Amino acid sequence: MQKRYFYGAAAAGFLAGLVNGVFGGAGGMVLIPALRLMTPVQEDELFPISVSVMLPVCVLSLFLASRRTPLPWSDAMPYLLGSTAGGVLVGFLGKKIPTKWLHRGFGIMLLWGGVRYLW
Repeated sequence: MQKRYFYGAAAAGFLAGLVNGVFGGAGGMVLIPALRLMTPVQEDELFPISVSVMLPVCVLSLFLASRRTPLPWSDAMPYLLGSTAGGVLVGFLGKKIPTKWLHRGFGIMLLWGGVRYLW
């Protein structure tokens, strides 16, 4: 990465870390748009960068949360298994889904989540 884009990438990562720390996840929802605005990263590189950044951030959040409260692994296991299966499936099929539809699906999920939290 060129040195002049380092600060934009660092700022995008900082925003993602803040969101992830406050909400316990969802930093990637901030990171991808921030990277698009603050860096010259190509569209097809945004998701892999986001995943590579958010994995250690989420692990750190998990560690810090576990220090405050015991983790309910038995309750979390079905979600963990289901999300892992979904992630693997999309990992294999993701390149076959047009970017336009991925953007629309992401937008719908953001709207649905926003409306749901307003009520």
